[in-house]
Amino acid sequence: MTATAPASRPGTVPVDLTGPQPVLDVVIPVYNEEADLEPCIRRLHDHLTEHVSYPYRITIADNASTDATLRVAERLAREFPEVAVHHLDEKGRGRALNAVWQASDAAVLAYMDVDLSTDLAALGPLVAPLLSGHSDLAIGSRLARGARVVRGPKREFISRCYNLILRSTLAAKFSDAQCGFKAIRADVARELLPHVEDTGWFFDTELLVLAQRAGLRIHEVPVDWVDDPNSSVNIVKTATADLRGIARVTKATFTGEIPVSRLREQLGRQPIGVDAPGVPPRLVTQLVRFAAIGVSSTLAYLVLFLLLRTVVGAQAANFASLLVTAVGNTALNRRLTFGIRGRAGAGRHQFEGLLVFGLGLALTSGSLALLNGSTTPGLVLEITVLVLANLAATVLRFLLLRGWVFNPRRQATTQKEY
Repeated sequence: MTATAPASRPGTVPVDLTGPQPVLDVVIPVYNEEADLEPCIRRLHDHLTEHVSYPYRITIADNASTDATLRVAERLAREFPEVAVHHLDEKGRGRALNAVWQASDAAVLAYMDVDLSTDLAALGPLVAPLLSGHSDLAIGSRLARGARVVRGPKREFISRCYNLILRSTLAAKFSDAQCGFKAIRADVARELLPHVEDTGWFFDTELLVLAQRAGLRIHEVPVDWVDDPNSSVNIVKTATADLRGIARVTKATFTGEIPVSRLREQLGRQPIGVDAPGVPPRLVTQLVRFAAIGVSSTLAYLVLFLLLRTVVGAQAANFASLLVTAVGNTALNRRLTFGIRGRAGAGRHQFEGLLVFGLGLALTSGSLALLNGSTTPGLVLEITVLVLANLAATVLRFLLLRGWVFNPRRQATTQKEY
C-alpha cells in the first residue's frame, strides 16, 4: 500500500494550461453601460485573442441594468463564443464579482472596469504569477513605483487619503485597494469569498485585507491608468460606505467573526524557516528575541544590584550590575537577535555596545540622583524608579543596536574588510 502525498496548499500548484476549460475568466461588472459595453468587449476580446495562448472567457456581469445593457451583452455573447453573460437582479459590484467568481470553472479569476482605464498590457503581468503558483492574488496599482497615471488632483488626493486610512486602521500593506484591475486564484477564492460580506465598492478592500491577514501573497503590478471623466461613481457615497466597511472589518477581526487563524492555517504561506548565517531576522522576530534577552538581563541586573548594594552603595552597585549585564546582553543580541556569527567585528560591537551602555548608565544613574536629591526613597521606590529607567534605556538600546551597532549595511562592509 503506497502512501498518498499530502494535498498542496491552495494557490501553490501551477495551473494546467492545456485543458479544455477556461484558464482565465475576466469579469466585466456593468450597470447601465449600453454605450461603453460593446467597445470594451471588442477591445478586450481582440487583446486576449492576440496575446493569450490558453482558453479564456469574458463574463459580462449585468448588475440589474435598466437600459439596453443586457441586450447588448447577449448580442455580444452570440457573436463571440468566448463571451458569457451573467445577469443579477440586484445591484452591487461586489455582489456581481462574488457570484460570478464562485460559479466560474476557470483557474484564474480577474475583473476590470468597463471603461478600461487600465492599459491592457498589464493583464499578462497581472495573471502570470497566479498561473505559476507564485502568488495568490494580483492587483493593479496606480500608486506603486513605475505606474503612470493621468487623473485630476481631487481623485488623486482622495485615493491617497483612502489608502493612508487603510494603512493606519487595518494595517494594509498593499498600495492601491480600489484600482479596478485585479485577479485571484480560483482555489484561493473559494476559501476567501464566503467570508467577504460587502456587495459594493468595498468588496475589493475587504477581500485584500482578509487575504493579507490569512498570510497570502499579493502581487502588485504598476499600471498605466487614465481617469474616465464620465465615471458615474458617487465619490461621497462610496467613501462613506468604505468607512463603514473599515469599521465593520475591524470589529469582526477583534470579535473573531472572521476566522483569520483558521484561514491562515489553511491558506497562509508559512515563513521560510531558514536561519542563515549573516542574515538578520525580521523586525518582529528581532523584537521578540530582544525583549526576551532584555527581560533576562533586567532580572540578572536586579539580582546583582541587590547583592552589591549593601556592600558598595547604590551608584556603584548600579554601575557594576549594568556593566556585567551589558556585556552579556550585547553578545546575546549579536548572535540571537541580529543573526551575526563569527568573530568578525566582535570587538567593535562590544565597544559600541559599551557606548550604548553608557547612555543607559546615564539614564539610570541620573534617575537615581534625581530621586535621592529630591527625597529619601525606600528600597521599593528606588527599585521601581530603576526598573522604569531601565525600560526607557532598553527601548533606546534596541534602536541604537539595530540602527547603528548591528546595522546590516555596516555588517556587509565589515565582512568585506575581513
